[in-house]
Amino acid sequence: MIPPKANAPFVAAMEDVLAVYHRPPDDTRPVVCVDEGGKQLVGDARPPLPARPRSPAKEDHEYVRHGVANLFMAFEPLAGWRHVEVTARRTSADFARFVRRLVDEPYPDAEKVVLVLDNLSTHTPAALYEAFEPAEARRLCERLEWHHTPKHGSWLNVAEIELSVLARQCLGRRIPDMAALGREVAAWEKERNAAGVVAEWQFTTADARTKLRRLYPAIENANSGVAEY
Repeated sequence: MIPPKANAPFVAAMEDVLAVYHRPPDDTRPVVCVDEGGKQLVGDARPPLPARPRSPAKEDHEYVRHGVANLFMAFEPLAGWRHVEVTARRTSADFARFVRRLVDEPYPDAEKVVLVLDNLSTHTPAALYEAFEPAEARRLCERLEWHHTPKHGSWLNVAEIELSVLARQCLGRRIPDMAALGREVAAWEKERNAAGVVAEWQFTTADARTKLRRLYPAIENANSGVAEY
């Protein structure tokens, strides 16, 4: 059993992210959720048979693996805008370059880009210093506000939910290479952005303190000796 006080970092990070999600819309400080996922690149071992009258298209059960591609997802939930970038890897340098493009291209006039992301080791300002000259890394850091979901709490990142939607709607079939993956993802992104699909976060700090009360550390009352929650 986890000692109650061991949950304190989880609770603190959770309440921090929940507070960010309930900020009013602000074009000068857009809240952008960032996450990443992978897609196995798979090609056909034999050409598939095209559809014919009263006969659907058929593909052989054998396939050829072509490695794994990475997908960086940036999602501004209140604006209904998302961008997916396909990369060969997901190193800290890849993440840093993705963040720089995010800051300089979609949000060049924002005072701060408020990032919500999980606590993967590459998701830190240090990644910027590993990838860029100090002056450039500092410039980017001054444009960013970082908020990390707690360990085992990546469900708090709305970008993870959007990646799940992408997987269901776009990636549930064989895609042989990065070029094809890029075309498919770009088409999905364009259609979903045009539809303006937003995400309105409903779970509040008050909800957390009620429904997840068991996660909150017990505070012992010094006068009564009774633990209070």
